[in-house]
Amino acid sequence: MAPTNLVNLEQCSVSFGIRQVLDDVSLGVNVGDRIGVVGLNGGGKTTLLEVLTGIAEPDTGRVSRMNDLRMAVVTQRTELDESAAVGEAVVGGLGVEVHEWAGDARIRSVLDGIGIHDLGLDTPVADLSGGERRRVSLAAALVRDLDLLVLDEPTNHLDVEGVQWLADHLVRRQSALVVVTHDRWFLDTVATRTWEVVDGRVEQYEGGYNDWVFARAERDRQAAATESRRQNLMRKELAWLRRGAPARTSKPRYRIEAAEALIKNVPPPRDTIQLSSFAARRLGKVVVELEDAQLDAPDGRTLVRDLTWRLAPGERIGLVGVNGSGKTTLLRALAGDAPLAAGKRIEGKTVRIGWLRQELDDLPLDQRVLEAVEDVAARVSFGSDELTASQLAERLGFSPARQRTPVGDLSGGERRRLQLTRVLMAEPNVLLLDEPTNDLDIDTLRQLEDLLDGWPGTMVVISHDRYLIERICDSVWALFGDGGLTNLPRGIDEYLERRRAAGVAGDPGKVLRPAAATAAPAGPTLSSGEERALRKEMSKLERQLEKLAQREARLHDDLAAAAGDALDTEKLAALDRELKDVTAEKDQLEERWMELGEQIEG
Repeated sequence: MAPTNLVNLEQCSVSFGIRQVLDDVSLGVNVGDRIGVVGLNGGGKTTLLEVLTGIAEPDTGRVSRMNDLRMAVVTQRTELDESAAVGEAVVGGLGVEVHEWAGDARIRSVLDGIGIHDLGLDTPVADLSGGERRRVSLAAALVRDLDLLVLDEPTNHLDVEGVQWLADHLVRRQSALVVVTHDRWFLDTVATRTWEVVDGRVEQYEGGYNDWVFARAERDRQAAATESRRQNLMRKELAWLRRGAPARTSKPRYRIEAAEALIKNVPPPRDTIQLSSFAARRLGKVVVELEDAQLDAPDGRTLVRDLTWRLAPGERIGLVGVNGSGKTTLLRALAGDAPLAAGKRIEGKTVRIGWLRQELDDLPLDQRVLEAVEDVAARVSFGSDELTASQLAERLGFSPARQRTPVGDLSGGERRRLQLTRVLMAEPNVLLLDEPTNDLDIDTLRQLEDLLDGWPGTMVVISHDRYLIERICDSVWALFGDGGLTNLPRGIDEYLERRRAAGVAGDPGKVLRPAAATAAPAGPTLSSGEERALRKEMSKLERQLEKLAQREARLHDDLAAAAGDALDTEKLAALDRELKDVTAEKDQLEERWMELGEQIEG
């Protein structure tokens, strides 16, 4: 039995002036489909959604929809009633009383899952920021029973936990889904089919992001594509995907042998040892350090206390955390832009900080794109590569023709790319990135990752994009709202596990430190001096543990090298003994750290 068709496009075309956005496109959405839509910024993704949903009409062609189709659309242009309160905007369209929806577990799950309760149900819509309004519009769609849900970049204003919740929710829903997204983890988790909008056409693929990467790489290989740089980027990302966890390729519908042939002899995304060595030469021993630091929020809350954090040359850190935990404030403190309530900040003499903020208020609107880039520098080095201002702008999505466009005429996504280009042109050796993926398309993200792979410096990245964190960062740290900064050896998976555990314990806004779960009954209260001494010892242990972890990683690399073609059994035995000693020392320090934690928690 053929699946029920919900919406169908037949030979649809749309043009803006002389530019053909959609060219003779034919496709359909069936019951049960979950379709991810990808493509370059300005390539026609939003136009495709608007034609599909009836917001816009095609210039030519025919669109047919199922009778009585229940559909909700949340695009970047969706508007809310300014006079309504948040609760009314979300559930007002359901036509039910407060006590009815308040007792509905599904509706409560939506309100909690994307943080609507945190906004306050009585808060006027007029008082919300743009990102908060997007979350309200999304919630208003998710609480409804639908046949088809159409979303445009729904993850842009969600944190990592919100993205995870949304993905789980959409997979469980019975309604069909069409979603434009640049979030590759989200795309791979949610989508069963992928549409790529390219040059007015819509290429269709089975599966999510990984399947799309495989299919595009194979297609380009067979067609001997002339865009060699773009193909090499794709092969490099494919190599990264294949070298990663087996779960990355959960739906390998394409010939694995062909994929392996594609990535044969492709080097790793980056040479960590070489970059760390280069970074140490550029930065010296001291990069940026916070000692016994305390950061307070404007409302007086203490975000971080007694924090000692020393960034190392070449360190690449992903920073995650719950909303309001202080991620951006901590990044500002590292940049020297946020005052410390206590403690001190130390910056190395050779440090040059490049800071990508979420705001777009630092661009010269009266210049053209290339002028705005060359205003920073004419050339820039990335490891062994040197690029002109024009070349870097092109790598980040500005064609030679687009580089002549006035900055004031750029879209929000293009301004974000320009802001990033200017930060990189300054050739910083410390890079602080606050949500760098917002408004970037997937191909531009690949270009950015390729640039950062060869960037020799220290990096701290705040992002809800799990693929970006996994790709360019070597360690993940989290702010759980408990006043501390926690290292997560298993990355974002560990972060989500701890957040779920905190929710089960009845405190979704805070995660307890591991020691608290097994703490002994309360004893005598520590004096402030005793607690300060214990915390200083813990900070010292954390620094020692970090050094041991780096030494352990180097030993694993040395063991792998010694077990290569020229087998050196004596060296292998010596390295193995050294590794056992390091592991034993690490275990002892971790045990002492736990003891100190128990004493502090009392």
